[in-house]
Amino acid sequence: MGVKKKKEMQVTALTICHEDLETLRSLADVEGKNLASLLLHCVQLTDGVSQIHCVKQIVPLLEKADKNGVCDPSIRSCLDILARIYLSLSLKNPLKKVLASSLNGLPEFFLTEAIQSFTSRLQEELNTTDLYSYRKVIDNISSCMENFDLGRACVNKLLKNVLHFLQKSLIEISEENRKFAGNHIVQTQLMNDLLVGTRVSVMLVQKIQDFQRIHLKISTSPTWQSMCGLLSIFTKFLVDDDLLQTIQSTSGLAVILFIKAMFHPPEEIPDLISGLLLRSVDCASVPDWFLNCCRSLCHAHVSHSTLLFLCQGTLTMLDWQNGGMGPRGEALLLNIVHVLFTLSSQIKESTLELFLSRILASWTNSAIHVLESSSPSLKDSLNGNSSIVGKLLEYVYTHWEHPLDALRHQTKIIFRNVLQMHQLTKDKSDSEGLAADHFVCELTESLLRLEWHVKGKYMCLACLVDYTGIGHILALAKTIPSQILEVMGDQSLVPYASDLLETMFRNHKSHLKSQAVDSTWIDEWHETWVSPLLFILCEGNLDQKSYVIDYYLPKLLNCSPESLSYMVKILQTSADAKSGSYSSTGALGALMACLRTARAHGHLQSATDAWRNLVSGARIKQGLIHQHCQVRIDTLGLLCESNRSTEIVSTEEMQWIQFFITYNLNSQSPGVRQQICSLLKKLFCRLQESSQVLYKLEQSRSRHEPENELTKQHPSVSLQQYKNFMSSICNSLFEALFPGSSYPTRFSALTILGSIAEVFPVPEGQVQTVYQLSHDIDVRRFQTLMECFTSTFEEVKALAFDLLMKLPKTVIQFQDSEKLQGLFRAALELSTSTKPYDCVTASYLLNFLIWQNALPSGLSAYLQTQQAACDGGAKSALVVERNTLMVIKCLLENLEEEVSQAEGSLLQAAASFPLYGRVHCITGALQRLSLNSLQLVNEWSPVVEKLLLVSYRLSAVVSPVIQSSSPEGLIPMDTDSESASRLQTILSEIQPRDTNDYFNQAKILKERDSFDLEGLNASVPSIGASVEVKGKERKTCDVTAQMVLVCCWRSMKEVALLLGTLCQLLPRQSMPEPSSRLLTVEQVKEIGDYFKQHLLQSRHRGAFELAYTGFVKLTEILNRCPDVSLQKLPERWLWNVLEEIKCSDPSSKLCATRRSAGIPFYIQALLASEPKKGKMDLLKVTMKELISLAGPTDDSQSTVPQVHALNILRALFRDTRLGENIIPYVDDGAKAAILGFTSPVWAVRNSSTLLFSTLITRIFGVKRGKDELSKKNRMTGSEFFSRFPELYPFLLQQLEAVANTVDSDAGELNRHPSMFLLLLVLGRLYPSPMDGTYSALSMAPFVPFIMRCGHSPVYRSREMAARALVPFVMVDEIPDTIRTLLAKLPNSTDRCFRQNHIHGTLLQVFHLLQAFSDSKYRLNTYFQQELADVAVCTRAKLWLAERQNPCLVTRAVYIDILFLLTHCLDKPTTGNQPALEHLGFWGDVKRIVSRSELITGFPYTFTVPGLPQYLQSLTKLAIAAVWALAAQARDQQARDSPISFSQLLESSFPEVRLLTLEALLERFSAAASGSGERGLPPLLWNMGGTFLMLAMKEDHPECSCKILKILHCMDPSEWLPQTEHCIHLTPKEFLIWTMDVASNERSEIRSVALRLASKVIAHHMQTCEETRDSVVPTLKQWVRLVASSCGEHLPAEARLATAAALTCTAPFLLTSPHPVLELQDTLALWRCVLSLLQSEEQAVRDAATETVATAMSQENTRRSTDFAFCQVDASIALPLALAVLCDLLQQWDQLAPGLPVLLGWLLGEGDDFVVHVESTQQVEDYLFEKAEVNFWAETLTFVKYLHKHLFHLLSASSWCPLSPESFRHLHGTASEQCHLLSQLFRELPPTAEFLKTVEFTRLRIQEERTLACLRLLAFLEGKEREDTLVLSASDSPAEVNPFTLARTETAC
Repeated sequence: MGVKKKKEMQVTALTICHEDLETLRSLADVEGKNLASLLLHCVQLTDGVSQIHCVKQIVPLLEKADKNGVCDPSIRSCLDILARIYLSLSLKNPLKKVLASSLNGLPEFFLTEAIQSFTSRLQEELNTTDLYSYRKVIDNISSCMENFDLGRACVNKLLKNVLHFLQKSLIEISEENRKFAGNHIVQTQLMNDLLVGTRVSVMLVQKIQDFQRIHLKISTSPTWQSMCGLLSIFTKFLVDDDLLQTIQSTSGLAVILFIKAMFHPPEEIPDLISGLLLRSVDCASVPDWFLNCCRSLCHAHVSHSTLLFLCQGTLTMLDWQNGGMGPRGEALLLNIVHVLFTLSSQIKESTLELFLSRILASWTNSAIHVLESSSPSLKDSLNGNSSIVGKLLEYVYTHWEHPLDALRHQTKIIFRNVLQMHQLTKDKSDSEGLAADHFVCELTESLLRLEWHVKGKYMCLACLVDYTGIGHILALAKTIPSQILEVMGDQSLVPYASDLLETMFRNHKSHLKSQAVDSTWIDEWHETWVSPLLFILCEGNLDQKSYVIDYYLPKLLNCSPESLSYMVKILQTSADAKSGSYSSTGALGALMACLRTARAHGHLQSATDAWRNLVSGARIKQGLIHQHCQVRIDTLGLLCESNRSTEIVSTEEMQWIQFFITYNLNSQSPGVRQQICSLLKKLFCRLQESSQVLYKLEQSRSRHEPENELTKQHPSVSLQQYKNFMSSICNSLFEALFPGSSYPTRFSALTILGSIAEVFPVPEGQVQTVYQLSHDIDVRRFQTLMECFTSTFEEVKALAFDLLMKLPKTVIQFQDSEKLQGLFRAALELSTSTKPYDCVTASYLLNFLIWQNALPSGLSAYLQTQQAACDGGAKSALVVERNTLMVIKCLLENLEEEVSQAEGSLLQAAASFPLYGRVHCITGALQRLSLNSLQLVNEWSPVVEKLLLVSYRLSAVVSPVIQSSSPEGLIPMDTDSESASRLQTILSEIQPRDTNDYFNQAKILKERDSFDLEGLNASVPSIGASVEVKGKERKTCDVTAQMVLVCCWRSMKEVALLLGTLCQLLPRQSMPEPSSRLLTVEQVKEIGDYFKQHLLQSRHRGAFELAYTGFVKLTEILNRCPDVSLQKLPERWLWNVLEEIKCSDPSSKLCATRRSAGIPFYIQALLASEPKKGKMDLLKVTMKELISLAGPTDDSQSTVPQVHALNILRALFRDTRLGENIIPYVDDGAKAAILGFTSPVWAVRNSSTLLFSTLITRIFGVKRGKDELSKKNRMTGSEFFSRFPELYPFLLQQLEAVANTVDSDAGELNRHPSMFLLLLVLGRLYPSPMDGTYSALSMAPFVPFIMRCGHSPVYRSREMAARALVPFVMVDEIPDTIRTLLAKLPNSTDRCFRQNHIHGTLLQVFHLLQAFSDSKYRLNTYFQQELADVAVCTRAKLWLAERQNPCLVTRAVYIDILFLLTHCLDKPTTGNQPALEHLGFWGDVKRIVSRSELITGFPYTFTVPGLPQYLQSLTKLAIAAVWALAAQARDQQARDSPISFSQLLESSFPEVRLLTLEALLERFSAAASGSGERGLPPLLWNMGGTFLMLAMKEDHPECSCKILKILHCMDPSEWLPQTEHCIHLTPKEFLIWTMDVASNERSEIRSVALRLASKVIAHHMQTCEETRDSVVPTLKQWVRLVASSCGEHLPAEARLATAAALTCTAPFLLTSPHPVLELQDTLALWRCVLSLLQSEEQAVRDAATETVATAMSQENTRRSTDFAFCQVDASIALPLALAVLCDLLQQWDQLAPGLPVLLGWLLGEGDDFVVHVESTQQVEDYLFEKAEVNFWAETLTFVKYLHKHLFHLLSASSWCPLSPESFRHLHGTASEQCHLLSQLFRELPPTAEFLKTVEFTRLRIQEERTLACLRLLAFLEGKEREDTLVLSASDSPAEVNPFTLARTETAC
């Protein structure tokens, strides 16, 4: 990359005409010192920048001439030429500005001459009559007015002509724009010209001083007439909605400005404009010229946009400062805001909404100016308590969550200005300040009561802090920093939260600093802001911590850099005390995060080693391999990031980076991989930048200059270290690309290598590069990169391809032409593979050969005509184009032949040569060419034509399958020959059965019982009936149903993408000759018709979704095409398809099922490609049509169009590209969906439901949490109805209709399908404390109707009505509403009541009570009192919870209400006993429980409705009563409690037992983890026996699971001795029983039982030796159980339990100094640990890592590694585990028996790879059928680590541990495998790495294992020299395959 250079400015050079050039030559003097000489020299230069320097010399030259006092005639001519030059330059050319700036300094002596020259030249410009030259003239007028005194004088002089020209040009351009209606490319340019002309007119009036006094004295003057003409034009523009809104907006400014300039007297202007805005102009009292010009503005019917832009013009163009307009101006100000409020409720279009918000913000700015010197009455109208401010705040509250970011920003400005307005209305003598103001206090409290998910809350609080200070807010909410930090786990809220925190802590710091007398203030500041941060960094979740580090921490350190030492000191202490739990990153992670951020922002001077004094090297190494990825990333960031790009990289940093790369490439998280690659790229950039500094330093030292103290060593030493480091990094990365390496490893390695190639380029010029990747690429590594093309992941292929393309051509050379031919043949063969990813490999291979000019020489026959022309030194672009053409011709020839065969037999094509691969390769080759700049046009034309024809033929072959009624179910999914033989018959059923005709006569299905297969078979031509067909090589191939379908839809996909690519051959600009086009208009129309046919008729989703992708490319190109006939095509296609949908012709082939299949995609593509900057007319007309079709209809013939319309609307509302343009139609879409749901036709209801679901997502956002009604996906009622005002009356009307008949007395069941949707919408609204009283859209009218919906006979409807009621009741009104509802409930004496009514009412009470308990009032005295009153009302209806109420459903809900009250009120208020006890509530609860069926027994069975629900509710209440009474009297709980846990556990109903067990498990778990407040209550002491007995007799799986979990949580010493007494089993027998359960039961119980058994074993191992010995014989069963529970095929839960079992027993069975188990069993357990460390699931690996950490932390193993007591990642835990195991073998003196087992692991014993290789050649390869695959584990990584540790172990041993027999056996096995491998390699084809990738990779892996084993055996035999062996163990000799034992850093 080198040192960054400043980008050179590009300046277009000026030129002059030949006549002026001759004039300059004639005037130039011999010495070249006059102005003519200077100008001549200037125009002869070809570089614009040099010309700028010349222009700057003009005025100094003229100043010299001025001293002579002579105006030379030559100067007059030169000034004339200068004027021409100035006016000829384009507006954006820097030369124009430089020339104007220079001429501003022109001596006065020459000023008159210059003005005359410029005036005459400008007059010539104004006389132009060419419409397309007007824009240049307008630009020149604009530039003359802009910072150019001379130009302004000229314009002033020619003002009459300039005005006339502007009038004429605007009229003519406007007329031309009308002529070109529909041609949006030309119209866009013309409208832009209109916009510029309008702006220049405004500028003219603003910048010409004393405009009225000079030019407007006489109303008949030409100037006046031009002004009137312009005003008339701007008025027309303003009311013309067909123009761009920016033109209308600017015209609004112009109209007001011109009125201001022309109207007299000026003091009446406010009244006139008020009349315009209020549409009350008195035509008799205004001048005639005004009526003539602005008549359209005086009408009563003025559009919303016109009014809006008039308001904007008024606020912008009138002078609001200093109260210059007096009371009339104040009245106008108030009128404007009322107009804006009215418009706010009427405007729906998003762009106008945005304009409105800006104008409203502008109004608040104007109000602030007026208030500074206003009358008291205005101050009363604009203070905080006024209605205007109330409406402004309501506007803020309803729009602060708006989807448009710009609009949200405007609400912040409005809110800030409201505060300032209120401040200005206060009396200046008021000393209380803004913070104590009643309005501000109320505002602050209401904002703090809001939920934190509301984005607007943050910006409003920030504004309040700016105005009132932080003190008031901290007094109200002391914990606000912690509250805000808590929400920083949500990405959408992070920017808002961090900005608010920054505003707060900066304000707090300045406040404390200003009041402090010493430095102690910083302690309070740290306690408030830093302490919560450190807690999050240590204990927060990963997302939360990550966002806090990125957003909050840098801002805090920038504000207070001195806080770093405070943070580091605390974190160092914490890190020394503990490393953090396994669920958090701990203090080490927080420390690294702080240091990283500090260094990256320049708060650590790393050049002086200051940061290294804060953290040790050991800590950094721990951070680099920490278990938590965020700690690893932060530690790496600390090493890589620096605020200085040239900072020297130290030796330690390089060593640590190398250590990091060794263990962190294989990261499963894409985010982590991305961060690693990004950070390393930053490091490489720093290396390159600092190397340039070192080179310069080296040169300066070589010239004997004084030494710089930048480095401690000589620069050449540092540079050599850099080079060695980069070589070492590249070695590690290439070694990571070994056979079988995982996708994450390959992705990381290739990405980092790509960064290296990019950062260290081939040196050019004087830039030196410290390292070049190409120097480290040899043939072997080149082959490694080529083999990456065989990866099944396309990202890996792309990265490898990009890396190869970055390497210089000299590196990539094919010496072997035979190899070249083989590669090309392999690519062609792969392009016809039945595996889809093979054709992608073929595409990359072919593209590589094309771009490297490495095609076989025989291929040139395809391009004979161009061969001779290109041989001579053709440019590389032409060579690439020629190669591409040759390859495409070759592929096309093969494709033509295969399509011909497929036309005869589709089955043969599907089985032998799927057609899509060839097409994919052609598309891939085309996509890498610049299709708009092809040079071999004559060669391409026939190829393009043939490509189109072949594409259509191919499509015709496969389309019958894709367009059939059921393409997925068309072909039998069996592979046996009998089923497959029917393929011909079934394939022939190609007529779609879901056309409109079929849809209208759906009953035909009932009439036809079976199909006449024989007749059908006879009527269809043969297409290859046999399941076995002969391929091209006469080889029998099996055909499966999947093959046929995949062949067909992928072929359609590739054809669509190819046609989409070919569309790019259309020229972007007009072509002089149609013959030079590669794509004709007719061909484009054919392509469009093709897409239309397949999008409208295909039934297979994969086919039409991908056809849509190609069609989008076509429509986007057509909309940019200069050819008007092509430009109009999308519009014509759209009208055609809409007409076809409307007509509902029975013969139509449009698909009426499958959500209308491709029809929505077709219309979506046509609309989404419409230019967004235009008026979106197509969208408007289409939406109008669709919404009219989607509405309810009585005509049965309209059903199909209605279904299509609903499906299309759904697709359009889902399309994010339409953005806010679709929002205005949400109201109508929702109406159509809700009304459609009431249709009697199922298809309409179905489509309505789908549309409704989409609208819910569109309105409330994508669901971001598990909670269906999460507040992130909800909206306040005021915001909802202000955004969709039409839904207010509609929903209210619909709800009223439903509520009025929901429970009719007639007794008939009326389900009201639309009720469901209505309540679903209303349930997503929520009340806000900010909801004002100024909106007409009150929520109150909905409440009675929703309450009545609770009487519905449908259970779900009652439930939804209860949820929907909550948002409509304000929090402080909830208690009264609950009391009202309770009063409606019947008394026990009432005889006539409906249970549905009771149930609906109770549900409403329950949900309201729940909302109230969740509110901010929770700990308030008011809250407690209100709930106590509710509890009293509840007791009055207590009979509903007892047996008097026969309905179990309503009884259950009432009990739920009681339970909720117990939960909320069971806390004592200050100085009082708990409210429940005071009310006697517990007495009622005891009575209910004691009289309930839990005590008396159940007379019911499960057939009784509501029994399970009732049981659960009752059990929860009973448990709450037991806990509460136990807490009140710990010793008398048995006597007072209405029921005991034992009774509950003995219940015959599993629901009761399960809930009880869950409650108990929660308590036992809390006690076991130490998180309980006071440990276990006495109530639960000595319950071990109870649980043992339950465990034996429980038959419910979930209950059994919970019981075993409880036993696992309890201390075995408490209950294990009771086994004999309680269950008549000895502890040993109980252990065996537990293991039997773990062996036989289902997975969840199995996992819990295994954990329990392991805990029991660990307990036995810790107790006396006698007990331990009694259990040892049973351990073999446990070992077998563990070994069988760690297989990759098992659920993750089973493997997690295995890891927990191993962790629990590790100190006793894995690492004990005196092994308890036999060596084989111990090694089997270690093998389980190693297996779990290589599991694909991160959680399993982490659990296994905990096992290793436990093993490393034992007394006898601590010294085995350097990472004892550290949390490490699984990638390093694997070598650490092997290191510990090898050390233990030595400690146990078991090397001799253990070594053969470990060598067996190395060799892969147990994996019969030979059988596997042979079987894969015989087994059919079924698409999509995948076995268990581990994408993380890497066999050779395990082999590498095992080999290394075995070698160290054997090197340390002084004798050979293997017996001769064992040695011979192992050596014979390895040699035999080696021989077999050689034989298998020879049997593979020449390019097996591409053609037989799986087999080749498997053999390579086994080869490495075998060679590793042989090397160790050779060492044992003593046949290799020691130095060679050391090399082979660490550096891999050249003759050995490099992938076997890659060099690595020592792991310990």
